[in-house]
Amino acid sequence: MTADAFKLKQRESLRGARVVVVGLGKSGVAAASLCARAGANVIAIDGQPLERLSSEAHALASLGVELRGGGLEPFDYANSQLVIVSPGVPPFGALRDAELRGARVVGEIELASWFLPPVPVLAVTGSNGKSTTVTLVGELLRAMGRTPFVGGNLGDPPCAFLSIDEGFPYDFVVLEVSSFQAERVPSFRAESTALLNVSPNHLDRYDDFAGYVRAKGNLFQNQVAGDLAVVPADDHRCVNEARRGGARLISFGSAADANADFIFTPTQIVDQLRGLTFSREAIPIPGDHNALNVCAALALLSPWQPDAEVLRRALAEFKGLPHRIVKVLSHGGVNFYDDSKGTNVGATVAAIRGLPETKVVLIAGGRDKLGSYEPLAKAMAERGRAAVLIGEAAEKIGEALRGAVTVLQAASMEEAVERAFEAALPGDAVLLSPACSSFDMFRDYKHRGDAFVEAAARLGLDRLI
Repeated sequence: MTADAFKLKQRESLRGARVVVVGLGKSGVAAASLCARAGANVIAIDGQPLERLSSEAHALASLGVELRGGGLEPFDYANSQLVIVSPGVPPFGALRDAELRGARVVGEIELASWFLPPVPVLAVTGSNGKSTTVTLVGELLRAMGRTPFVGGNLGDPPCAFLSIDEGFPYDFVVLEVSSFQAERVPSFRAESTALLNVSPNHLDRYDDFAGYVRAKGNLFQNQVAGDLAVVPADDHRCVNEARRGGARLISFGSAADANADFIFTPTQIVDQLRGLTFSREAIPIPGDHNALNVCAALALLSPWQPDAEVLRRALAEFKGLPHRIVKVLSHGGVNFYDDSKGTNVGATVAAIRGLPETKVVLIAGGRDKLGSYEPLAKAMAERGRAAVLIGEAAEKIGEALRGAVTVLQAASMEEAVERAFEAALPGDAVLLSPACSSFDMFRDYKHRGDAFVEAAARLGLDRLI
C-alpha cells in the first residue's frame, strides 16, 4: 500500500468511528475537532472538572463532541476504534489495560500525519535546542521563498491547521516533537529528522534514561531510503536511534569531530558536504550550543540545496527566541541572562558553558524532574561564582552543588535576583537557567522568565539590552 493510500484509509476509518480523545489542552482540542469534522463520534475526556476547561474545549460541543471532565478513569477505552492521547497525559491504569486488550492508541502527531498533503515534513527532537532549531529552519525556508508551517511542541499543534476538504496553504511542515509526542507514532514519517542531543530528562515519566531516548528515537523508525537522519557525531545513543530506520545519516559536531558533515570552529560554521562556510561573527545567536543548532538546521535542509547567500542573509537576521539564553540587562559590569527555557540539567550546563563571561552566578531550581545534578555541579565547579536556589528542588540541587560552588537560598525570584547580584563581581554573568520545570512557583517558563527580568529591573539596573 502506498503512503497516500494508507493515509486515505486512515481518514476514511474515522467516519462513524467511536474515537476517544484523552486530555483537552491545545493538542487534544485540535485532535477532537479534526476527528469530529472527519465524521467520527468523539468523546473527549479530561482530568479537570468541566467548568475549568478552556473555552476552546467547550466549543467542541458545537461539533457534536461529548465532553467529560473530572477524571480519566474508570472508562472503557478498549471499547473504541481509536484513542488519541494528548502529550501532557502520562500513562495510567485504564489506558494501559486498554492497550493490553488491543486498543489502538495514537498521539496527535500521528493523527495529523494522516491528513497532511504530500509536502516535505521536517521533524526536530532532542533534550535541548529544539525550539531554536525549528524556528531557525522556518526562517531559512522563508528566506528560500517557501511557506512553512512551523509548530508541534512549539506553537500550535498541526491538527489545528488541517482541514477535511480545503487546501493546505503550506509547502513545508516543520515540527518540534517532544518525547511525549513521539511515544505513539506508529506510521508518522518525516523526510528529514533531527535528534539534536539527549540528556537525562522527564525521568518522572519514564522508567529510565533509555526509555526516554527510545521515545525520541521513534521518529526515525518509519524513515526509508532517500530520507535524512541528522544526529550529533559524538553521541552513540543518537546514532543508534537513527539507525532504527532506513534513512541516510548526516552528522554534525565540533571541529574535533573531523568526519562530521557539518561542523563549527571558533570562527565558522562549515558545510563539509558542499564546501560552504558561514562566519559565526555574522550570526547573532551566541555560544557553541547555538553553533550546533545552526549546524543541525543546515543539515536538515541540505537535501534542498539552498543558495549559500540566501542562508547567510537569513542567519545574520536570526536573533533567537525569548527566554533562551537572552542577554536582557546589564549593570555595574554584570550581565543578566534569561534562560528560563533551560528546564533540564543538560540545557543549564550548555548555557553555563556557552556564555562568554568567565564566571557565572546561577539562579536555578523549581520542580524536580528526578535526574542527577552531578553534571551541573561539574560545570559550576569550572565556571560558577555562586548558585542561588529556589523552589521545590532547591535542597536537592544544593546537596549536589555544595563543595563545587557557594550555595545560597531564596524564597522568591525577587530575592534570588538580589542575592545573585550581591554575589556577582564585575565581568560576571547572572544566569537564570533553572534545570527544572516551573510549575511549583510559576504558570510556565515564560512567566518565570518575565519574573526574572522584572526583578532585575526593580534593582534599578540602568540599561536594557
